[in-house]
Amino acid sequence: MKRIRLGMVGGGNDAFIGGVHRIASRIDGHFDLVAGALSSTPEKARASAEALGLDPARSYGSFDEMAEAEAAREDGIEAVSIVTPNHVHYPAAKAFLSRGIHVICDKPLTATFEDAEALGPAVAASDALFVLTHNYTGYPMVRQAQQMVTDGQIGTIRVVQMEYPQDWMTDAVETEGVKQAEWRTDPARSGAGGAIGDIGTHAYNLASFVTGLSGQELSADLHSFGTGRQLDDNAHIMLRYKGGARGMLWCSQVAPGCENGLRLRVYGEKGALEWAQEDPNYLWFTPHGDATRRITRNGAGAIDAATSVSRIPPGHPEGYLEGFANIYTEAASAIRAVQDGQSRDAVMGKLPGIAAGLEGMSFIRACVASSRDNAAWVTL
Repeated sequence: MKRIRLGMVGGGNDAFIGGVHRIASRIDGHFDLVAGALSSTPEKARASAEALGLDPARSYGSFDEMAEAEAAREDGIEAVSIVTPNHVHYPAAKAFLSRGIHVICDKPLTATFEDAEALGPAVAASDALFVLTHNYTGYPMVRQAQQMVTDGQIGTIRVVQMEYPQDWMTDAVETEGVKQAEWRTDPARSGAGGAIGDIGTHAYNLASFVTGLSGQELSADLHSFGTGRQLDDNAHIMLRYKGGARGMLWCSQVAPGCENGLRLRVYGEKGALEWAQEDPNYLWFTPHGDATRRITRNGAGAIDAATSVSRIPPGHPEGYLEGFANIYTEAASAIRAVQDGQSRDAVMGKLPGIAAGLEGMSFIRACVASSRDNAAWVTL
């Protein structure tokens, strides 16, 4: 199939997530990166574009310049990846959506809830798709867990446990020239949430995706252990879901020994499921009163929901980049379907979009409000 012409905003030299998005977009061969506004200054943007082998004429000094120029070209980009700090998500997404260019945006949705609310109408008014890269929903065994819940194999859900600990901000790395830490600890660029915005939203979204549950209210204790930090680096959150289920979420970026410890446990009246991102090829299923069973990716017990997004045989590691690639591949399928005349609502499938983004921003806002009010219960 003809590849989709892709642009990128952000993701220049030394930007971790930009490289991840580029690799993910290439794994299944659906996209060609042809243009970019890759950095905050034209000079840095040109250097990054040269390193990636982009045509110098299609290296832009700003996303506004890029959106206008690419929309005017007969061979202009059909989709754009936005991989900037959070405060740029809204204006950049709006610039491309208004010109009918499909947007694939890193999470969280925006830096502020006000920007998130403003982005909703911009998405609705555009003919283009908006995809939010909650990449953990692309893992095969996460898809298996979701289908098993849908099929009723664990029964009515009672308890959901989420955790996402990291240790990379145990020291004051934002004062040591670590670019990724500098903007994540700056409210003007990151927004009101620190760890809860960066990784807590992933855990919350993962639980919602697998269980189908919607949060009703929460009680949050946000704290910053880093001296002088303005945003949280550790959070404990209790959740009440619509329908009566209860949940707990812990996320931290100051937990020594934890690298990327995203984990989900779901307990129902008939059984339980457990999945861990650092060992993603296995899903643990415990029917009530029976022995725990290990289901392997693409192995015995794997169902179509998992095997359809798995590339290699069981026992071969498949993880983060491939999960990200599943989001990009499904985005490519949706883009082609829209280009063939199908409606936007009909093509999104399992892709996270504006609704998931708004839910994540509501989660951040409620956490901040609750913590400021001594962990009072706040409606989502």
